[in-house]
Amino acid sequence: MKIKNSKYRNTGLIFELLVKQIAADTLSKKESPAISIIKEYFANKSSLAKEHKLYSLVLKASGISQNKAEAIVSTVTEVSRKIDQTLLKNQKYKLISEIKKHYDLDEFFGIQVRDYKALAALYCLLEAQNNMELVDPQYLVDNKLTILEHLTAKTQNEESVKDTLIEEYSKYDKDLRMLTFKILLEKFNDSYKDLLPEQKNILKEFITSVNSNTRLRNVVNEELTKLFSVVKKLSTKFKDEDFKIKLE
Repeated sequence: MKIKNSKYRNTGLIFELLVKQIAADTLSKKESPAISIIKEYFANKSSLAKEHKLYSLVLKASGISQNKAEAIVSTVTEVSRKIDQTLLKNQKYKLISEIKKHYDLDEFFGIQVRDYKALAALYCLLEAQNNMELVDPQYLVDNKLTILEHLTAKTQNEESVKDTLIEEYSKYDKDLRMLTFKILLEKFNDSYKDLLPEQKNILKEFITSVNSNTRLRNVVNEELTKLFSVVKKLSTKFKDEDFKIKLE
């Protein structure tokens, strides 16, 4: 599953557009409804205001160290999971309805925002955190890469980002741990693509049987039995004593 950015639900983007709208209204020397909208929806302790703080934290940080950037992304995603998503969804609906009363939505969302790419990536990452369906791991990696590059102003290493995602998701509940395993499987399939099917099977079980030592032990024992049988047959086909000893 892939999650696409929604301008109508991207809290950080909507706030930035409201600020730009205030500037536009002021230059046009007219009263700006955007001011009252921001006060009503972003100047309190609502779920919407809490989520906006997460966007704000990312947008305000730039040119920071890798460790600090990783800490920010980890904190933002963790806090997001604690926000009431049902309330948040309802508040976003009311917010858009309020904006629609005063502005043409096509014109409003047509305004250019400088950090649009980072805002879109953060929206997708937060949505993935709070989505019950399994999200395409590569999509998560791509979005985190975008956010980290915004924060550090440096090109990121994709494999390093995958590793940090694995470490982070492994701390969460069962559904998110399954996502971790999927990322791991993709990593080892790429790294060990030249292995035999039997070897890949052992590695796969090692990853996916993390919560079942018995299952892993049974699979390993089964493969060992097969190997023992193959080696035993081979030992009868060679006359070289040194080689036979090695096989034994």
